[in-house]
Order: sequence, then C-alpha cells, then structure tokens
Amino acid sequence: MECTVTWTGAAGTRSHMGFVAETGSGHVITMDGAPDAGKPENGGANMAARPMETVLAGTGGCTAYDVVLILKRGRHDVRGCSVKLLTERAAVDPKVFTKIHMHFTVSGKGIPALAVERAIAMSHEKYCSASIMLGKTADITTSFDLLEA
Repeated sequence: MECTVTWTGAAGTRSHMGFVAETGSGHVITMDGAPDAGKPENGGANMAARPMETVLAGTGGCTAYDVVLILKRGRHDVRGCSVKLLTERAAVDPKVFTKIHMHFTVSGKGIPALAVERAIAMSHEKYCSASIMLGKTADITTSFDLLEA
C-alpha cells in the first residue's frame, strides 16, 4: 500500500496548509488545516477535511465495511449500515485520540441483535486494523441501533 501527499499551499494561494493525497489505488483525498487567526500564514482556509478527520473517517469506513461483510457472510439481510464516531483528543501535542465512541445504525430484515453485536466485536477485536491501531491510545466504546427495514 502506498500514498503520496503533496503540499498545495504555496504562498499567495488561498490556503497555505492545503494537501492532496493520491492513494496507490489512484484516488485523491484533499486535506486542509483550520484557519489560524493568530498566525494566518500557519493556518489553512477550511477548504477540506482536516488530516485527523480523514483518520477518523478511514476508521469508520474500515469498521463499517467489516460489520456489513460479517453480517452478509452470516447470511443476514443487511440493508444499511452507518457509524457515527465521537472523539476526545489529548490537550497537548501529539493530540492523539484518547476516547472514541462508535455508534452503529444497522438496518435489515430479521437481523438478530446478537449478530450485530458479534459483528461489531469481531471488527474491533480481529479485523479492523484502523480501530485496532487507534485502540493503542484511545479507549474505544461502541453501541448500536438495529432497525427493521
């Protein structure tokens, strides 16, 4: 796996802290920093997601992928899955995630709650490399709602 991240924010541009990441699979992700009122030359222009937001989004994508795949492999009629991630970060650098709560909303026809609970646990204990890595610095908790669809 590879990724090339390039700074796009040369002096005189709207964002001094913009970056473009090109993934090994050929996709592009843009990132930017938050505006810095005290030192505008050090801040971004709020034109894209923050780098740490992309870490969080990737983690959500990784675990949601696992949950859907595990449910499908269990022959459950899963029709929807989303996960909302709420975090706390350390107050000082490096401002790592210290707490992450993931709330899943799974919809389907006749899916037992135990199957959803098991799929989430399997993702976090075995399959989701992103959440397993973040679990080294953050206390990760989960919850879910199961909707009949």
